[in-house]
Amino acid sequence: MVSNMRKLGELVRIRTGKLDANANDPLGEFPFFTCAREPLRIFTYSYDCECILIAGNGDLNVKYYNGKFDAYQRTYIIESVDHNEMDVRYLFHFMSLYVEKLRGMSIGGVVKYIKLENLTEAKLPLPALSEQKRIAAILDKVDSMRAKRKEAMAQLDTLVHAFFVEMFGDPVTNPKSWQRVSFESLLENIDSGWSPICLDRPASENEWGVLKLGAVTQCTYLQDQNKALPTDIEPDPDLEVKPGDLLFSRKNTYDLVAACALVHETRSRLMLPDLIFRFRFRKGASINSCYIHQLFCNPAKRQQIQKLATGTAGSMPNISKGRLLKAEIEVPPILLQNAFEQKVKLIEQQKKLYQQSLLQLECLFACLQHRAFRGEL
Repeated sequence: MVSNMRKLGELVRIRTGKLDANANDPLGEFPFFTCAREPLRIFTYSYDCECILIAGNGDLNVKYYNGKFDAYQRTYIIESVDHNEMDVRYLFHFMSLYVEKLRGMSIGGVVKYIKLENLTEAKLPLPALSEQKRIAAILDKVDSMRAKRKEAMAQLDTLVHAFFVEMFGDPVTNPKSWQRVSFESLLENIDSGWSPICLDRPASENEWGVLKLGAVTQCTYLQDQNKALPTDIEPDPDLEVKPGDLLFSRKNTYDLVAACALVHETRSRLMLPDLIFRFRFRKGASINSCYIHQLFCNPAKRQQIQKLATGTAGSMPNISKGRLLKAEIEVPPILLQNAFEQKVKLIEQQKKLYQQSLLQLECLFACLQHRAFRGEL
């Protein structure tokens, strides 16, 4: 059972960063923590300590760091007042779990934020320091296993990109002189989706849902990124996403527009939204969806496609069907495209095994987290 509950404000020193978000420099020596999940870089530092950092608005993520750094003005910097009383890694794991409660406390309009008292009033179990270190070590070990599995999956993605460049070369400079044709000549149609007002939750297994932009933003299809369709709205089966579909985000921020994702597997009853295109290729066209997916994911080619986007200041850029249809596409021999697809399929099989392993680790980690802070670990 949980005992010795303490208020966080009694155990820590909380400061906030002082800098604007644009103070970063990509070549900087030190990490610069903002509200984003990944730190930026900066040439100067204002802090040198072991601490956790909590984004004060937006995503409200939690990070751990020990060393020199600087921070954005809406980032909370939390240090243990007495390291003989509270271990910082223990606090990191507690706050990683508590952040869900913080999200529920957040207030504001478009950008949600938390107040200082949301942190200082938080109550956490505080066992003996030796027990805190034991709990943190267990959670660190499983967390490390999760990170290694994610790294292995990322390396598989890198391998796919390496195979692409080896077999086809840079698509923009086109060193192998592949034929270039208009995208329009390869397509039967570009399907547009539909975005009715949906429920603010994912669709359950037997419900219809509509994909969110997040389903393709990472250039990997994520079926869980959807919203449930209200039962009083009739679904459109023609817009149901199916294995083999090639999806493309026509509208987003400049960095994220033109994301392309190939659907290897999907649950049923998920529909295409109006911000995502679906490509349907002509029968008999010498083109392979797997090749086109990786072509559009190639950084140089994607930048070229992103330049097709238009939009006024303050709005998200949009790529129209008309401009996309006129884009030039490099078309290697179909046998070479098919050979590339076979390599990708083998990698995807390995990736699926890693994903299953990662899911098991995620479940184990979540279980250990909850048990740890209920005094059951």
